[in-house]
Amino acid sequence: MSRRRTPAARTAPAVAPRCTVTVCRGCCCGTAKVPGVDHAAQLATLRTDLAGTAQVRVVDCLDACEQADVIVVQPSPAGRAAGGRPVWLGLVNDPGATADIVSWVRAGGPGLSDPPEILDLYGFSPSRRIRRGVED
Repeated sequence: MSRRRTPAARTAPAVAPRCTVTVCRGCCCGTAKVPGVDHAAQLATLRTDLAGTAQVRVVDCLDACEQADVIVVQPSPAGRAAGGRPVWLGLVNDPGATADIVSWVRAGGPGLSDPPEILDLYGFSPSRRIRRGVED
């Protein structure tokens, strides 16, 4: 008797049951081009404080350099089912904003929890071309 898996079992993509926090660290974000920010501490805070709650991933460049530092919070499958959509946040250059993002994601993120009102100041809409590269 063969113990081979069915093709569907082998190729089924893993679905993240939680939010994904995408952190830009490219040509501008996370570099000395944005002075006065401890970029390493920001990333460490996100990874540590969201461990087990969200996937934190680093990408090279989101092509929204005028908004450096950029963070995108993508909803969990449950959040997307509830109507949540990715939220683009720019100019995230202080520990308070990072803490607000952590609190929101811990509460469920897009679709499941309203963000702290202060994050409205950081929200922006990139072009469709840029969004497509991250949100797909």
